[in-house]
Amino acid sequence: MKKITCLFVLVTFVFSCGVKQTQSMLSDGDYDGAIHRAAEGLKTNKNAKGKQDYVYLMEEAFAKAKERDLRNIDMLSKDTNPANFEKVYNTYLQLNNRQEKIRPLLPLKLLKQGRDAYFPFDDYSAQIVNSKNALSKYLYDNSKLLLKTNDKMSYRRAYDDFAYLESINPGYKDVKQLMDEAQFKGTDFVNVFTKNETNMIIPARLQSDLLDFSTFGLNDKWTVYHSNRQKGINYDYGMIVNFRQINISPEQIKEKEFIKEKQIKDGTKTLVDANGNVVKDSLGNPIKVDNFKTIRANIYEFRQFKACQVTAKVDYVDFRTNQLIETFPLTSEFNFEYIYANYNGDKRACDDNYLMYFDRRAVPFPSNEQMVFDTGEDLKAKLKSIITRNKFRR
Repeated sequence: MKKITCLFVLVTFVFSCGVKQTQSMLSDGDYDGAIHRAAEGLKTNKNAKGKQDYVYLMEEAFAKAKERDLRNIDMLSKDTNPANFEKVYNTYLQLNNRQEKIRPLLPLKLLKQGRDAYFPFDDYSAQIVNSKNALSKYLYDNSKLLLKTNDKMSYRRAYDDFAYLESINPGYKDVKQLMDEAQFKGTDFVNVFTKNETNMIIPARLQSDLLDFSTFGLNDKWTVYHSNRQKGINYDYGMIVNFRQINISPEQIKEKEFIKEKQIKDGTKTLVDANGNVVKDSLGNPIKVDNFKTIRANIYEFRQFKACQVTAKVDYVDFRTNQLIETFPLTSEFNFEYIYANYNGDKRACDDNYLMYFDRRAVPFPSNEQMVFDTGEDLKAKLKSIITRNKFRR
């Protein structure tokens, strides 16, 4: 019984909070919020006596919301500003959507008054179509005017308006073709190339790999990178990777000699005490124990080493003004290291993960060109980071 009472109190408390929240929304002028909250409360047992507050609140909120929207439409219609077409269209949609939200709940009873709650619905289909057509014409005409300017931001606004027009009125005139035109005109095209200011030859495949922007995934809606100039495109910006310095260390072989020792099991032996007497078990048999011996190996290790450091800078250039926008440092290193070894003695004294070095022999050092090329992956990662964090147009 106590559990049932507690549950009843809890349900009553939750319901009371819901009604108060709906009343607060209504008082604050959030009529659609109040309607939504009331509709949630009326989804189950809508004619229950305890749900009557929701019905009264929904009836009042609907009347006030409708009156407000129609008043706003009347005011906007008297203003000749075509920029109001979107507000008028959206307000008619709001009027219709509000009715459709309530419609599944009808009829709603007002028990004390012995009547159904009053929700005067209207057919807004004609107004929605007319306002949509007016808005479509305005968006189309205005966006076409934006395409005739010489400003990329205007082209981008035209694209967004065409996209919105296509979403509310699919297939309207030649909007899709105009969207393509607006996107092309609004795109910043960036020409990327390298310069070699060092006294060394930069491997052609490194330059090709570094400029293969298809692997970078950097193109976005309004920025496209080209490493090869294309006909018919006026490039807005340039990104120049200037190789400034390449440092390559001499080929080095470092030798090291060290000793490894380890105890290993070598059969068994008879256990003797401190006096040299044989120790026996309870049956009189000599006790046998593991016999250990120390093994040793002299290790001769050879470490081949060669290092390469590439220093560059990335210049952002505005081709329209021929001005340098910004410069970013770019440095990459690659180390070649190879270990091989031989030994005298018992190689079992070495750790298991070291044994592979005994099967190796000296290898040719990579060429200087290969060393420079091997910095490529690190260079690409750092270049991508620079581009990602530093947009041309901010």
